[in-house]
Amino acid sequence: MLLLLLATLASCGRRTAKPQAAAEPSRPRVFLPALAPSGLSPEGQRDYLRLHYWDRFDFADTLFLREADTLQLLEAFARYVVLLSEHPTDAAPMDSLMRRASASRPMLDYFAMLAGEVLHDPNSPLRNDEFYIPVLQAQLASGFYDEYERLAPEYALRMASQNRIGARANDFRYTLASGRSGTLYGLQAQYVLLFISNPGCPMCREIREAIEASPMCSELVERGRLKILVLYPDEDLAAWRAYADRIPAGWINAYDAGCVVREEGLYDLAAIPSLYLLDADKRVLVKDAADVALVEAAIDGRP
Repeated sequence: MLLLLLATLASCGRRTAKPQAAAEPSRPRVFLPALAPSGLSPEGQRDYLRLHYWDRFDFADTLFLREADTLQLLEAFARYVVLLSEHPTDAAPMDSLMRRASASRPMLDYFAMLAGEVLHDPNSPLRNDEFYIPVLQAQLASGFYDEYERLAPEYALRMASQNRIGARANDFRYTLASGRSGTLYGLQAQYVLLFISNPGCPMCREIREAIEASPMCSELVERGRLKILVLYPDEDLAAWRAYADRIPAGWINAYDAGCVVREEGLYDLAAIPSLYLLDADKRVLVKDAADVALVEAAIDGRP
């Protein structure tokens, strides 16, 4: 996933790069992450870098930001997030980083920008609300922003704080083609897979086909241990009905009457398709994913 992100970033850099003239100033400054002690095991080196990755960065040097190679820093930040992603719910290192970045408004703004690109952009393969929450909290705790500037991070924090891993998911009512309705919490199974989808969306089709092709998911559905709720969150019911025959018969194909999920902000719909894996108590095991392999791994890793 990191290769995809860095390839995208690098290609963007190549499109915008211009040949340097002979009289042009020196090249942009770059950031060199800390090096882990060579005597540590690979696991120990990763743990060391989780805490010390930014030790060489001078958070008081705002001039560096004006002279920095932003693409290189964005790539460095993405690599840091990969290190943290081995513990996807441990946001303490990101919280520590953002406290250091809060030394000044320019520094905080810059790191918030990096985090927004890597952790919050719907198309980022490293998107992670647990890591993004400390970024938003640092912005709101800083005192650098007026009431209008606080609106965006306040809203983003409210959305990121919904349906966190380990917490119970927000309940909602869904409606079937027959007009009958039910609730998320009314679904009784060892696992519930909420698949927020739009008809005609190519990536939604890819995920649907990946779920259908998963031996694990197919077996769990057949045994009644997994229920799959496909939820359409928008208004065009004609398009939803036209697409209904492509949803497997063993799944629950439903829509959100009145678009309550969207209007009340019960789930973040910025990125569709989106998968949420819930346990029997409707606690979130996988949040806002687009990879069926993550769902399989979460199930496989449970007793």
